[in-house]
Amino acid sequence: MGRLFGTDGIRGKAGHTPLDSPTVRRLGAALVRALPGGPGGKRLLVGRDTRESGEWLERDLADGVRSQGASLASAGIIPTPAIAFLTRENGFDAGIVISASHNPFEDNGIKVFSGAGEKFTERVEDEVEAIIDDASWAVPPTPGPPVDQVDCTDDYIAHLRQVIDDGVTLGPLKIAVDCANGATVSIAPRLFADLGFEVTCVACEPNGRNINLDCGSTHPERLAAIVKQDGFRLGVAFDGDGDRAIFVDAAGRVVDGDAVMLMCARQLQADGRLRGNAIVATVMSNIGLELALKSHGIDLVRCPVGDKYVMEEMLRRNLALGGEQSGHIILSEHLYTGDGLATALAVLRTMAQTGRELDDLASDLVTYPQVLLNVRVRERKDLSEVPAVAAAIAAVEQRLAGRGRLLVRYSGTEPLLRVMLEGRDQDEIRRWGEEIVAVVRSELG
Repeated sequence: MGRLFGTDGIRGKAGHTPLDSPTVRRLGAALVRALPGGPGGKRLLVGRDTRESGEWLERDLADGVRSQGASLASAGIIPTPAIAFLTRENGFDAGIVISASHNPFEDNGIKVFSGAGEKFTERVEDEVEAIIDDASWAVPPTPGPPVDQVDCTDDYIAHLRQVIDDGVTLGPLKIAVDCANGATVSIAPRLFADLGFEVTCVACEPNGRNINLDCGSTHPERLAAIVKQDGFRLGVAFDGDGDRAIFVDAAGRVVDGDAVMLMCARQLQADGRLRGNAIVATVMSNIGLELALKSHGIDLVRCPVGDKYVMEEMLRRNLALGGEQSGHIILSEHLYTGDGLATALAVLRTMAQTGRELDDLASDLVTYPQVLLNVRVRERKDLSEVPAVAAAIAAVEQRLAGRGRLLVRYSGTEPLLRVMLEGRDQDEIRRWGEEIVAVVRSELG
């Protein structure tokens, strides 16, 4: 069948391979077969976002799981990190999320958490794919009974509230929350209201087809306008499955994951809770984050794009904080996966402990200009084996040394080479990037 799992589980158009009924049923069975100790008696938990395809995908997964003598309970519409937490907390053998995160409603996806509440590693994903490809077994075609429902909302909210310490208060605080018509709609308004905030909810009316539609963390423009116009202290926008958060300050300026990582890292350091005095970020985080952290004696460890790679590096180094510019932030004291609601509470806690507003905290990050150029290639050759390209890259790296950054990598999905530069002068780094692109086009285009 080929590779099913990408950087964040399985993604595709609902109803089409690999998210067609036969494949999803087989996937449910294969997941159970891959669990340690054999399939018998295994308990799995599933949750989903608000997409209209979620219910039938859940039923197909349940049929596959039950065909192997295991059980599947559904927590219904609930954020991805809730499934990670509840799987670990309630002793399930694995957790499954049906969501395509920030994608449009036509798409969907399936991602899996281990019993420890961590995303499956590539090794386990490879094992599941090998089981699916084994033609010696089949899932019975007969559909089973409805999926058992469980209500775990209170447990998850109680867990989230631990992020804000008792006694930490921000006084009267007017906050706007954009739920992207997604999985946080049943949690976010209640959570913030219970904590004493005056909450206005944006994009909180899901209809199965409007998830992420001109709203949420990838489209914060509407939220920014509301925050600025109506005098909110801040706004926070979640994505469709609730594992990331992007913020808006009182002036309507967007505050991304890099700024959040900086403010949270400094606060954890001040609290004596920044294990290893380092954080993890991907290769896409701005060099401004790296330099700002360095000025406070904090190291930045880089990893490939994808929050599962952030998690793996944090686990390997036993670190407290990691994340992505896109708003996936992992607070390992809380959970080893991104949690937009926990991130929002961590930012509010930092504001309370420092006495500073969001715009003031975000101003500590001075971002460098960034240029991203794409060039189409006919083949993916090792660039070190193309002398002209290697020389062009080396020349630019020498010019940037100590005052910028160059990242050259092939796209994972298209025949493209991506050239990303960061430096102090936008026009200068664009010229340097175009020099590399010209050589690549001549040699590999």
